Parts: sequence; C-alpha cells; structure tokens
Amino acid sequence: MDSPQAGRDGAARALLRRETRALRRQVLPPILFGAGALLAAIGGAWLVAGLLATLLGHGASGWGALAAAAALAVLGAGLALAQERAQLAAGEAARARLRDAAFARLLALGPADASGVGDRASLVVDRVEVLDGYFARWIPAAALAMLGPPLVCAAVAWADAGSGVILGLAGLLYPVAMALTGIGAAQASRRQFEALGRLSGRFLDRMRGLPTLVLFNRQEAEAEALGTAATELRGHTMKVLRVAFLSGTALELLAGGVLACLAWRHRDLLGGGADPTAAIFSLLMVPAFFAPLRGFAAAYQDRLQAAGAASALAPLLEAGEPEGLRLEAIPPRVVVTFTDVRLSYDPARPPALDGLSFRANSGETLVLAGPSGAGKSSVLRILMGFARPEAGRVAINGQDALALRPEELRRLSAYVGQTPHLFRATLRENIRFARPDATAGQVEAAARAARVLDFAEALPDGLDTLVGEGGWGLSGGQAQRVALARAFLRDAPLVLLDEPTAHLDPGTEALVIESLQKLCLGRTAIIASHSGARARLGRVLEIEAGRVAGTPRAGVAG
Repeated sequence: MDSPQAGRDGAARALLRRETRALRRQVLPPILFGAGALLAAIGGAWLVAGLLATLLGHGASGWGALAAAAALAVLGAGLALAQERAQLAAGEAARARLRDAAFARLLALGPADASGVGDRASLVVDRVEVLDGYFARWIPAAALAMLGPPLVCAAVAWADAGSGVILGLAGLLYPVAMALTGIGAAQASRRQFEALGRLSGRFLDRMRGLPTLVLFNRQEAEAEALGTAATELRGHTMKVLRVAFLSGTALELLAGGVLACLAWRHRDLLGGGADPTAAIFSLLMVPAFFAPLRGFAAAYQDRLQAAGAASALAPLLEAGEPEGLRLEAIPPRVVVTFTDVRLSYDPARPPALDGLSFRANSGETLVLAGPSGAGKSSVLRILMGFARPEAGRVAINGQDALALRPEELRRLSAYVGQTPHLFRATLRENIRFARPDATAGQVEAAARAARVLDFAEALPDGLDTLVGEGGWGLSGGQAQRVALARAFLRDAPLVLLDEPTAHLDPGTEALVIESLQKLCLGRTAIIASHSGARARLGRVLEIEAGRVAGTPRAGVAG
C-alpha cells in the first residue's frame, strides 16, 4: 500500500509533467539557443586551436580563421543572451499560468477552503515563485546536459579518439557523483518548504491579529514562537545548501581530474614535432564539456525546490472541475425549498443541519432566527454552493438546485455578510465590484438606494474617495451600506443576508433595515438574523439545532 508521502510525490511529478507539456512552446527556445551556442563554441574552439598551432609552427591558419573565430564568439554570446531572455519568458509564462490556475481554484473553493489566509498566500505567491526556476532553468539545463556532453565528446573523439574516451568516462561518472551527493536532497527540500509555509502562514496571521496580541500582552511570546519557526527554517535551508555545495564540489573535482588526464595524455604531443591542433582542441573543449553539466548542477536545486512546491500545489490544482449544469438564463423570480436537508462538517460533532425543511416563496422575505450554531449560516452556504448536504433536497423553482454548478448558484444570488470587505479602491469601484459592466448611472442609483450618498457627499471626493487599506476609514454601518449597494447593483432574484445588522447602533440599524426592506422588495430573500428587529424584515422561522424549532430529531417520535 502506497504511503501518503508517495502519493503526494506522485501527484507532484504528474503536475510538473502536465505543466511541462503545456509550456513546451516556451521551454523549447532556451534549449535550441543553448544548443546553438554550444555548436558555436565547438567551431570557435577548433579555429582557436588551429591558430595556436600555427603560432607553434604547425598549420597555416591566418586572418580568415581569426575573423571566423571572432564571429563565432560574437554569435555564441548573442545566442547565450537570447537563451537567457527565453528562460525569463518561460519562467514568466509558467508563473502566470500556475497562479491563474491556483487562484481560480481558490476562488472556486471560496469559504469551503479551511486553510488559513497565510497558507493560501504562501501557496499562490511563494510556491508558484519557486516553480519559475523549474521551467526557466531546470528543464533547459537538463535537456542541454543530455545533449551537450555527447556532442562535445563526439567532436573531441573526431579530433582525438583517446581524449574522447576520457571525456566519455567522465560523463559516465558524473551521475554517480550526483547520486552520492544528492541522497536525501528531495526530502530536505520538501521539509524546507514545509517549514517556510508554516513560518509564512504564522507570520501573516499574527500580523493580521497584531492589535489583539498587543491587547493581551502576547507580543513577546509570539515573537519567540516566530523565532523558533525561523530557526527551524534556517536549519532546513542549510541542509539543502549543503547538498548544493557538495554536488558543485564533486563536479569541479571531476573537471580537474579530466584536465589532468588530458594534459598527461598530450604532454609529449605538445612538446614534439607533431601537429598539436587536436591536443589543444581537446583541452579547450573541457570547459565546454562541463558547462552543460555545471548548469545542470546549478539548476538541480531548482528541481528540488520545485518538487517541494509542487507537492503542496498539486492537491489544489489536481482537484477536478466542479460538475453540474449551467443556467441558460437567470430566472426573474425564484422559490427556494429545503426538504429534510442534513449537513455535517465534522463527523465527531453534531450536524449543522439535521432534517431542516422550509419554503421561501417568490418575493417573500424569510428570516431564519435562532442562537449561534443553530444552522442559519449553513443554509446560506448551501445556497451559495459552498457546501453540499449529504441528504435531503434543495430545490429552486421546483428543480434540484444541487444539480447546478456552484458558480451558477452564486449567479442567482446577491450576498451581504456581517463584515463586508472594502478593497483598496474608490467607493464607486467597490460598489461596481458586484457588476463590473455597470454604468456610472447604475452605480449611483445603487448607492442612492443603499443610502451611501448620505455620507459619501461629505467625503473629500464623494464616490471617488479612496477607501480600504490606506484609504478613508468608514464605520461599520457605512461599510454595510456599501455592501447593500453592491446587492442593489447586482439585481439578483435571490438575496442572502447573514446578520446584516449585527454590531450596529440603533440609529444605523434603522437606516440599514430601511435599505434592506427596499432591497428585498419583489425578490426572494433569506436572512439569517437574531436581531430584535427581525420581525420588521419578514416572516420569522425559528431554527434550533439544525432544524425548525419544535420539530423532533430524525428517528425520534414527536
């Protein structure tokens, strides 16, 4: 039976193979440019060997050979520059593709993703950044390491068979040296990335909760904990660097040994009367022979890091596309029916919904009331496609709502939560977020309906005032009215509200309720609330322990 780690490694390899095939048009040019630069180096080395032999009194190379050698040197430099630019382009394409895919999956999961904000940020930023080296450097380096040494070895063997044999033996010894120095390297790199992810996630979470840490005088304890995590990361990083230095040292020792063998072989030829062109060419080709291998060794660290990053990304990216039907058109009115719906988040805990049944008619406002944990928010999560019940039926206009794709469910609704998030943008842009194609007049009409203009007119730039992080600060009630303006602008047939008047003072609550009543007019609305003003919003349905209050638990007689 395969271990969980083996499964993660297999998923990581599958991810890298799939992305390599998808990006083959981007990773092929660096390989071709590198091969062209190597051919130019071989031709230039042969011409330089002939020129040096002429200086020693052998051969008849002249200015033409010198000009050709200079041209090949310039061509090789140009190809090397083109290779570097192509590598940068390949890495950029890989980052963009992987970030788009990872972000799309996180958006599809939404609140259903239980990982922390720091973990998700590390996944999309740090892990994807590391994979840049795999496509920009490792794949071209691996291809050139397989192509370059045999090409150089064949050229040297054509000039001098014995020298070709020596280079061939060195090429066979190189994988052995890499294997001896790289044992456990992949595991060390994986541990390094796990430690980096833990540190990044912890740091971001603590930064977000910094006021709470200071309030409870926990800043020193958290600083110590972060120091411990940083020390752990440093230890894992040093282990990975140790492997990199060992592999580089092994390669340099091998190159030095080859040079010594070739110098010993050609000691008499260089000092005798025979043509020394082949001997000089063999010696000049040693750096060219080991250059692809040196690039391979330098990029090997990128491969190790990519394996660790891919093992973390694979579970997210390997998740299949959600199944379900698509809506041909948004219905103008909806009727929502829950029939004996059951939902559990954790088998060890009581179910969130335990046989809940209700019906919200077209144009009706239904208030789900009850204590915290009664299951009110779970109803909204199901209707937004972020949770799927294990039993029961959820119907919209008499049709099975769970047959729709989750994003189609979200197209049907406008949602307003307890603590709406304001992005760093203008008020106008924050409202238009609900419908990017809305006109300026539609945005202003939504702002007027939600009573946003009541306070926006007093701001420095009105609706064009910058809010969010680093912008103009809004109160909780003002932010809630911005969220209501988004719902007005979205103009969906189903309105879902989760404690929309929580934490508001009585005056602000009255303004918000007035806007809510206007928003719900003519639409089907389901509101989760325990506010004292809930009776003013619509029909109240009391929920307790995941079912309608007074309804016996399944299997228990009433």
